[in-house]
Amino acid sequence: MQQQERHHDGSKQAGEKDTAAPSAGQKGAPVAILTLNPAVDITYTVPQLIADQKAHALSTRFDPGGNGINVGRGLKRLAIPADSFCVTAGETGHLLERLLASHLDTVHYERVDGETRINGTILEQESGTQYEVSGVGPSIPPGQLDALLTAFLRHAGRGFGVLTGSIQPDLPAGLYADLVRRIRAAGGRPVVDAHHDVLRLAIEACPFLVKPNRHELETLVGRTLPTPELVAEEARHLQQQGVDYVCVSLGSAGAVLTGPENSLHAGAVEVQVVSTVGAGDSMVAGLLAGFVRGLSPAETLRLAMACGGGTVQQPGTELFSAEAVAALTGKISIREMAI
Repeated sequence: MQQQERHHDGSKQAGEKDTAAPSAGQKGAPVAILTLNPAVDITYTVPQLIADQKAHALSTRFDPGGNGINVGRGLKRLAIPADSFCVTAGETGHLLERLLASHLDTVHYERVDGETRINGTILEQESGTQYEVSGVGPSIPPGQLDALLTAFLRHAGRGFGVLTGSIQPDLPAGLYADLVRRIRAAGGRPVVDAHHDVLRLAIEACPFLVKPNRHELETLVGRTLPTPELVAEEARHLQQQGVDYVCVSLGSAGAVLTGPENSLHAGAVEVQVVSTVGAGDSMVAGLLAGFVRGLSPAETLRLAMACGGGTVQQPGTELFSAEAVAALTGKISIREMAI
C-alpha cells in the first residue's frame, strides 16, 4: 500500500467515508493503530559512560519511535496492511514524518503545536548496559483530539483497534478504556498494551487482547508471579472477567498466551541480545498478524515470539527482519498448560 498522509483538522478529507472492509471476526480484518505520543528515537553507542565526563559516540541512529509506530512497522514487515493515526508537532514532528515515509503503509497525521518528543537510548559497549530516557510529548487540543479519534474509530470498528503506549499527562487515564468500549460497540476488536492505571482501566472495559509483561501483571494483581503457571492463573482470571486473550511476556522465560481455548507457554529461543527496545511492540505485531491471518493460538504465539526474538538481535530501535522471523519460528517450543 502506498504511503499516504492526512491531516485531520475538520477538512473534507478528514471526514471521508471509507469503503466496506471485512468484519473484525473475519480473516483479513483491517488494523488501525493509535499513537498519541510518538517520538523520534535517538540511539548512541558509547564505549563507556563515566560520571561527569563527556562520552564520544561510536555510532548514532535516528529512528521513528513510539509503541504504536513500532507495531505498525512490525506489521508492515509481516505484510499486514494497517492504518496508523498519530500526533506530530514542530520540527521534530517533521523529522518523524520523514523517518516514517518508508516505514508505514498509511499514516493519518494530526499536527499540533509544540514539539514531538525525543527518546534517548545509550548502549554502553563495554558492559552491554542499556540506558533509556523517555521524553515529554505535546498537548493535544480537544478539538484536534476528537477529530483524530473519530477517524481512528471509523477504521477500528471494522477490524482491530490497537491502543498502545503512553498518553499525554493531561489526558485522562480512562481514555483507552473509553476507546475500548467504543471499538467494541462498533463491532471491532480492541488491543491494548499500556501501563499502570491506563492498563488497569482498559482491562475493566474488556478488550479483545492485552499484552502486559510480567512486571506489569504483577503490579496489576499485587503479587509476584515467578513461574509461567502462576502467570497463566492470573491471565485466566483476566480472561474470565471478559478479556478474550491475555499474552504476558516473560523475558528470557518466554511468554504465556491465555485464551478461551487454553493457556500456552512458549519458551524463549536463545539469541544474542543487542537491544530490547521494541521487542514487546514486535510481539504485539506478531500477535495481530496471527489473528488477522486466522492462525491457531499456538501458531500466533510462536509468530509473536519469533518477532520479539528477531528484534532483540537488532541495534537501537531497529525491528526484526522477515528472514529472522522465518529462521526463529521453527525453533520455538510451545506447551499447553491445564489452566
